[in-house]
Amino acid sequence: MPEGRLMRSLLYVPADQDRFIAKAHLRGADAVILDLEDSVAEDRKDFARSNLGEAVKSLRQGSGAVAVRINSGVEADVAAALGAGVDLLVFPKANSVAAVDELDTMMRRHGGEEIPVLGTIESPAGVLDAAAICRHPRLQAINLGSEDFALELGGMPDPDVLRVPKLLVHYAAKAAGKRSLGLLRSIADYADMEAIAEAAREARRHGFDGATCVHPSAVPLLNAAFAPSVAEIEWARAVMTTEGTVSLDGKMIDKPLRDRAAAILRQV
Repeated sequence: MPEGRLMRSLLYVPADQDRFIAKAHLRGADAVILDLEDSVAEDRKDFARSNLGEAVKSLRQGSGAVAVRINSGVEADVAAALGAGVDLLVFPKANSVAAVDELDTMMRRHGGEEIPVLGTIESPAGVLDAAAICRHPRLQAINLGSEDFALELGGMPDPDVLRVPKLLVHYAAKAAGKRSLGLLRSIADYADMEAIAEAAREARRHGFDGATCVHPSAVPLLNAAFAPSVAEIEWARAVMTTEGTVSLDGKMIDKPLRDRAAAILRQV
């Protein structure tokens, strides 16, 4: 998956549900994640793996990236995903450097040397070791798995419980130059469009690059929230057309502002 490709919205689809897969490429997500983990019952795992080839072909009708979320430590999932030709692996329980090393070894055994990984940290130990985990060269993006983290913590997956660990993982990802995905609040009701949109706008203000979702109704909201506004684009273009250190709207245009403007225009 190219470094410059947008990751504003990543839509989860169960890998064993053809009726959802058939329309997933029409949803407008920057990536569709075929899920082999939580959304697939244990007695459907083998079928889901065998279904990946056709599922990936179906998703290639769209322009988004194709990813697979594997079950942590299950090499059969890695082999099936790489054999199907995915752009990205989603790795749950990326709670230590050793766990990512183990995945890297599996991927190399199956010809996946160049395939990037979205690592999901899901434990308190992983949060405390996030800086080292995020520096792993295999990882392109990182997020926090809210439910499993709260379970291991012995707490509730409430916004006030999750905000600090999400920000710690976010800071570690950014310090390592990696993409950071997620929302700082949980949205239980996917019919509450304004709540989803505001949560996404809040996350972008903190520097998050995008978020995952389980319902297609969230995709356009994430795409809009994690994209620069018309005003931001106009400002960035004005900054980039100035020469030297000059003033624009009363602010001195120096290197940090030029860098910010360039970052905005890379998202257009």
